[in-house]
Amino acid sequence: MRKLHVLWTTGEKEVAMKVIFPYLVNAKANGWWDEINLIIWGPSAKLTAGDPDMHRHLQDVFDSGITVEACQACTDAYLVTQTLISLGITVRYMGGPFTEYLESEARVITF
Repeated sequence: MRKLHVLWTTGEKEVAMKVIFPYLVNAKANGWWDEINLIIWGPSAKLTAGDPDMHRHLQDVFDSGITVEACQACTDAYLVTQTLISLGITVRYMGGPFTEYLESEARVITF
């Protein structure tokens, strides 16, 4: 199985709108990967929580069957944990799971 984890750390909206979201949706629609997981980590958590454009694009990601999770240490630091949960994002501490992703056969890319 071809699995991709996308680690999104930047708080730059343009990167999300012009690179990350289009790639994710197209990759899933075209079958480039069997499974895709988006990981919101760091400043991307703050951007996601506070920007309605991100909410709309995240819905496209969810509708594509892509899983989305966020680092709870980050969401707690930005005081956005409940907001991300309300958007349907799985929020959990990611140190251990991310290490497992890196050790697995899956691919990991970072933005």
